[in-house]
Amino acid sequence: MFDFAVFGSLFLTLFVIMDPPGITPIFLALTAGRPAKTQKRMAFQAVCVAFGVIAVFGLLGHQILDYLHVSVPALMIAGGLLLLLIALDLLTGKTDEPKQTKDVNVALVPLGMPLLAGPGAIVSVILAVQKAGSVATQMSVWTAIVAIHVVLWFVMRYSLLIIRVIKDGGVVLVTRLAGMMLSAIAVQQIINGVTQVIRSS
Repeated sequence: MFDFAVFGSLFLTLFVIMDPPGITPIFLALTAGRPAKTQKRMAFQAVCVAFGVIAVFGLLGHQILDYLHVSVPALMIAGGLLLLLIALDLLTGKTDEPKQTKDVNVALVPLGMPLLAGPGAIVSVILAVQKAGSVATQMSVWTAIVAIHVVLWFVMRYSLLIIRVIKDGGVVLVTRLAGMMLSAIAVQQIINGVTQVIRSS
């Protein structure tokens, strides 16, 4: 029987971690200057990449980390450093240059990973799959994973309507705001990783 408690718990956890409303300004900033059709495609690609990464780690997470001799805190710190580099580009306006934005598919990195499929989401899914003992519970876990990715796609897909309202000046403002938010997320992720290293030592 479908376990609604497991579904609800994991969905809410992933909603907080992956933060569909919070990803909107970052998505708009990273895809600014591209045709609307391209932006819609990138929203879909980002969600597909995130789902693929989450699914792989959900099925083989512990084996992958053990094989690479990588701890979860190390994964968190590495993801935080990557996000921090991207945040600095947004804050300094480097992403305004065509050579920086036009030829790079940001749907893969950083949108798909590590923004959406970040260490927090990966760890949550690994633990949820590990705890799911029955087929019904497994179905609940994977339904929650699919559901949150549908929500993410819907939010990014229709956030493009905001661009029509805020125009070019608004996009610049959103870009700087996204850079500030992303830098805070990155620093917090690094702090969390370092804290876990200290606690385990």
